[in-house]
Amino acid sequence: MINSGEIKKQIIQAVETVKRTKPMAGSITNTVTINFVANAQLAVGGSAAMVYLPDEGEFLAKAGGATYINVGTLLPIYEQTLPHTAKVLHETGKPWVLDPVAVGIGSLRTKLLEQFREYKPTVIRGNASEILALAGLWGLDGGTKKSNVRGVDSTDSVSSAKDAAIALARYTGGAVAVSGETDLITDGSVIVLSYGGSHFMEKITGAGCSLGGVIAVYATAASPFIAALTGTAVYNLAATRAEKKADGPGSFQVQFLDELYKASAEDIANNPFEIIEI
Repeated sequence: MINSGEIKKQIIQAVETVKRTKPMAGSITNTVTINFVANAQLAVGGSAAMVYLPDEGEFLAKAGGATYINVGTLLPIYEQTLPHTAKVLHETGKPWVLDPVAVGIGSLRTKLLEQFREYKPTVIRGNASEILALAGLWGLDGGTKKSNVRGVDSTDSVSSAKDAAIALARYTGGAVAVSGETDLITDGSVIVLSYGGSHFMEKITGAGCSLGGVIAVYATAASPFIAALTGTAVYNLAATRAEKKADGPGSFQVQFLDELYKASAEDIANNPFEIIEI
């Protein structure tokens, strides 16, 4: 099993590579949070491009280093854009991150997320209820057929989604990040719990969405598991630091972006985590 020293070494390498190369990680994402996603990607050292048309999604899939797909606020055109982009990503072997926001709500959302099953996302990031529901939709162990998603919020604990996360990671051959008070990241063979964060994270829009975008940035430079863990670690670190300087959600959001920008590779690697055997 991978040890903490090797994990830290790979996180440092991923962060330094991103800061040096400024990789493109395009996004087709939630209109509520598009600005925050782009700013977070830029803050960690990546380059952002936000699109929603089918031909532009295909262009990004081929030209970018990785792509982030978020189904949060769907437009009719997404019925064409999202599966087409995911198909191109799968066929070209490019890494991509899926955020199954509000899975179980609406027929188009359900149809699109069912289609993504065959295109095997590199990383899946969601809250516990979304991970449980997606595993259920895909007919995998640990999932549930009933969605407990309340809007974009989870009503399930991170620990309850452990088996679903493992099943999803093993099916895709990638990694899954379950966001919550303590974050869980798995590649299907090992679990890491990442600590830190802030209570202000649930008081702003885009904390989870922008994490997906940042994981896509790191997916250009690391394995799916290390990309998911690195993104989660820098978020927990930056949120912990930002909370100490913030007076409320508004100032927290500003401080959080600053802390994402200022975090060193060593600081990110040393953010507290725990390895759990499966």
